[in-house]
Amino acid sequence: MFIKQLYTGCLSEAAYFIESEGVAAVIDPLRDIDTYLELARERNATIKYIFETHFHADFVSGHLDLAAATKAPIIYGPNTTTNFPVHIAADGEEFPIGKLKIRALHTPGHTMESTCYLLFDEKNEPNAIFTGDTLFVGDVGRPDLFSGSLSKEELAGHLFESLNDKIKPIPDHVIVYPAHGPGSSCGKNIGPNTYSTIGEEKATNYALLATDKATFIAQVTDGLSAPPQYFPINAKINKEGYDAMQVLMERGLKPLSVEAFKEKIKADAVILDTRNANIFVDGFVPGSISIGLEGRFAEWAGSLLPFNQPMILVTDAGQEEETIVRLARVGFDKVEGYLEGGYEAWKAAGETFDLIISVDPDELAMDIPHDPNLLIVDVRKPAEYADGHVQGALNITLSELTDPGNLADFEDNHNLYVHCAGGYRSVIACSIMKREGIHNLRNVNGGFAKLKDQEGIEVVQEKNVLN
Repeated sequence: MFIKQLYTGCLSEAAYFIESEGVAAVIDPLRDIDTYLELARERNATIKYIFETHFHADFVSGHLDLAAATKAPIIYGPNTTTNFPVHIAADGEEFPIGKLKIRALHTPGHTMESTCYLLFDEKNEPNAIFTGDTLFVGDVGRPDLFSGSLSKEELAGHLFESLNDKIKPIPDHVIVYPAHGPGSSCGKNIGPNTYSTIGEEKATNYALLATDKATFIAQVTDGLSAPPQYFPINAKINKEGYDAMQVLMERGLKPLSVEAFKEKIKADAVILDTRNANIFVDGFVPGSISIGLEGRFAEWAGSLLPFNQPMILVTDAGQEEETIVRLARVGFDKVEGYLEGGYEAWKAAGETFDLIISVDPDELAMDIPHDPNLLIVDVRKPAEYADGHVQGALNITLSELTDPGNLADFEDNHNLYVHCAGGYRSVIACSIMKREGIHNLRNVNGGFAKLKDQEGIEVVQEKNVLN
């Protein structure tokens, strides 16, 4: 028996490859499928099944491309309707994988088609369960995504029954392999590990400790933040289908001269610059949005960029294909090329460029007492802000900056100092604000991690002074 978890940190997503005696199955594959095909070659195995736990909202699955490459059927659970051929597994249906077998367990709640897959070993003993977004480490899937006509309370009620009827009876030793780990927006507060056991979750997971449905519904639905804007888009793509990755590569891997790049800009293309944030601030094509590949790139791209406009890229040399792949993972299919020679070619051509002034926390500390027009903009999430923030800082989360209405209160005489936790998000924020015509701003190097220890900066946590 061979099981491999294939974890993608920037999406907090886990796919799985299972193999026995040359027969393999893939669960919840990403859109770029080469890893699964290579594993099959290494194991001298044939991919016989592609299992999907549900219609994913936070990434575009590789089910269609993988099915085309392997001729393996795509398997969903009950209540599934798609625009492409799939096998709808009955609750309890079993699928042989060499000396192993997988049993489909219909577990509606996160979505109505959500299905877990229980793996039995060579001795026909339950060994592992692939829970998708039904059960995470320390959490469960939120019940307010792509739910059709059902309310989150109704879905939470279904989830309570699924957990009690299907998950809790499973033996404690069985390994829990979820679809997501820490940082994913598919749960409220997913634990730090990427796998667990049924016994550990029954002992520690608040959702499995709840003993009555009303309490469970209240706990699971309380405090849910708004899901990222791309979630319903990705769920729709996963249900209806998409262009093959090869098509996207042919469309996007086109080198554009400076003049051709400028023509795309005139045609209202979005300029995405994926260089490191620390490099971007020193110079960039005016109007560019910075989302560096070094951070949670795909998640922020999906949350901030429009899906209905053409996109052109500025990348480090050799990063063009990686950028297109990672954009495709969250449903972007309108990349129309990249700036040949990168930003250096733009600058060498004598074109105008923009930059972002970055300052250290000590400079902000010196300016605070003397600048009545100074305004500190904290682009972290509300929970981060509540845990501690600079006295008087305005909290506008990064995802809110795409709404011009949230920028309307900034005056021309304001001197804006923008920060996040460490510097990645604040550079994105500054690029968005510059694109909207706000130029009197500075990025604070090191973000709140440095600000909280800076002498002369007052940090508060609710009403308690920390510094």
